[in-house]
Amino acid sequence: MARTQKLGTTRSRIAVAASAVAVAATVWGAVVLVAPDHAPRPDTSQELGAGAGRGTGGSGGSGGSTSSPDTGTGSTGTGSSSGGSSEDGAKGGGAKGGAQGSGGAAQGRIPDSIAHASESGGNTVNITIDDGPDPQWTPKILEVLARHDVKATFCMIGPQAKAHPDLVKRVVQGGHRLCDHTMNHDTSMDKKPVAYQQQQILDAKRLIEEAAGGGAKVEYYRAPGGAFTPDSRRIAAANGMRPLGWNVDTKDFQKPGTAAIVEAVKREIVNGPTVLFHDGGGDRRQSVEALDQVLAWLKDQGRPTGFPVRTAPDTP
Repeated sequence: MARTQKLGTTRSRIAVAASAVAVAATVWGAVVLVAPDHAPRPDTSQELGAGAGRGTGGSGGSGGSTSSPDTGTGSTGTGSSSGGSSEDGAKGGGAKGGAQGSGGAAQGRIPDSIAHASESGGNTVNITIDDGPDPQWTPKILEVLARHDVKATFCMIGPQAKAHPDLVKRVVQGGHRLCDHTMNHDTSMDKKPVAYQQQQILDAKRLIEEAAGGGAKVEYYRAPGGAFTPDSRRIAAANGMRPLGWNVDTKDFQKPGTAAIVEAVKREIVNGPTVLFHDGGGDRRQSVEALDQVLAWLKDQGRPTGFPVRTAPDTP
């Protein structure tokens, strides 16, 4: 009887010990499972809309030409550019492209939706100048703007700004605004990793602001060729830059003749208020002449000029 009781006691002790081990293993296992959730995780998000939904140009309000240095190559889709990948692939975003984003932020906060509308509303037109600064053509563009008492937004390439800080300062001193147009004008940015997009955007912002001096800030970001992605828009907005599209592609980069550039503006201005010119990337003589005529025409039409929205939702 005593032997039986001792055996039972031994078995009970073994069972208790086994239970303790099981509990400990369970607790240890739970720690192992929980710990990685508190550790930093790599960004595995994928770029959306590489080339999708880009406009077809012309007078349809799709915001860009398929061969523009700001539209890239191989554009597809119809330029509806509303929501999903179409929004981020829209070259200029079309008349309302990008407005579907997470825009509509609180007052003072920069939305990541693509802007086209003018801060002043009404029939105000936004003049935007891309790919500079250029030592030959930017001064001439500035002279035309000053003669017409017009302010514009200059979308600059980072290394160009670093090479010509005097021109960046002239732009700021003239009351114009600065826009980040990346480091290398890579129109395939929407197909590149997020880290690459961030480097292209933030390095250019730093160089432009260093060249400007005096605490001047870059207020917009325009993707080369309209190659926006959700990530690039988020990065820009988080760093104080409103993503900026366009409605009228003058196609001045093709050098079609001054009259053709002017006519493109008159024909396509119904698409929306933001007009795209260039002061860099080649001979811009026609751009300078056309801008002079366009500004005179806008004045005759009773259309003032201004800046694109920054904190307001996009409602061109």
